[in-house]
Amino acid sequence: MIYAIYLVFFFLILRFTVTMFNFISDPKLRKVNRYYDQMVSILIPVRNEEDNILYLLQSIKKQDYENYEVIILDDSSADNTFNICTQFAAANPNFKVIRGESLPHDWLGKNYACYQLARVAKGEYLLFLDADEEVHDGLINSVIHRMLVNKLSLLSLFANQQMPTIGEKMVVPLMHFILLNLLPLRLVLLIKNASVAAASGQFMFFNAAGYHKHQWHREVKDKVVEDIEIMRLVKSKQLNGETLLANGMVSCRMYKSYTDSLNGFSKNFLAAFNYSIPAFLFFLLLLVCGPMLIAITTNPPLVAFMLMLIILTRVMVSLTSGQNVFYNIVFHPVQMFNMVVISFLAIQKHLTKTNVWKGRRI
Repeated sequence: MIYAIYLVFFFLILRFTVTMFNFISDPKLRKVNRYYDQMVSILIPVRNEEDNILYLLQSIKKQDYENYEVIILDDSSADNTFNICTQFAAANPNFKVIRGESLPHDWLGKNYACYQLARVAKGEYLLFLDADEEVHDGLINSVIHRMLVNKLSLLSLFANQQMPTIGEKMVVPLMHFILLNLLPLRLVLLIKNASVAAASGQFMFFNAAGYHKHQWHREVKDKVVEDIEIMRLVKSKQLNGETLLANGMVSCRMYKSYTDSLNGFSKNFLAAFNYSIPAFLFFLLLLVCGPMLIAITTNPPLVAFMLMLIILTRVMVSLTSGQNVFYNIVFHPVQMFNMVVISFLAIQKHLTKTNVWKGRRI
């Protein structure tokens, strides 16, 4: 048992160290006072997004960058998405809507939609956004500046998460929790090895010339976690890619309920571990059961040290990601329980090949 306790504390201290590195290095996009005029194509794949899309389109219209086009691809929506987008585009000349082609059997839906969007884009930069986001002033100037300074082929941002319901607060913070205590984000740019990769499909900003040359979405046409796979490909070509936190310039409400959050995260959680169920279960065992093992020792110094590491980790992750510190500490046990639920759903869907999203099997 003593070796198991050593292993748990090694895991806790390692994650605490990574979190502290991210907290101190503060990997956020910085707003700049420079102004650019390069053409930016904002590309939005949509499928059954009638509740979300108008908020995104209005936020783009209100933001402070002028030289842009917006192309929305409707991917066989069964609701009123196409009509909403068409009406908005009719009143705003920078916006246009196209219908997606039939999905080939060897492609996933979003990947094919992005591929089609890129084919008709005219910009010097390509910005892929999800329909459930909103953008804010300073964003485009800041990302172009970052692209030029670091000679990037790809810049990806993790959006600030909006979580108005208790159910969302019990699940959605897991994304930043896992991200910021497992990977030092600054190393995505600094280390050229393709294995050190992270990205968010919610915000992918490409140099258009590089994108058209390599056809990144075609390269990952059947990948569920296409964002990370593209970042790995970018780095494997010895090109520069960087991943940062959006720092309030992009916000997103990923899911609208507790159930939606569980189903949404279980869709691609296992893919982050390259579909290795043993590796996934070992990680889960250390993350969830490890603290329980320390607790049952009833050794006050050990338990206190463990709690200190967990609480400080949650404080740093919350402050870095712009989330509520109090909620993330109070809900930590519930979030760990939900991690187990998500894991069960992810493994079950993978083994039974019943992973479905927006009406399509993936």
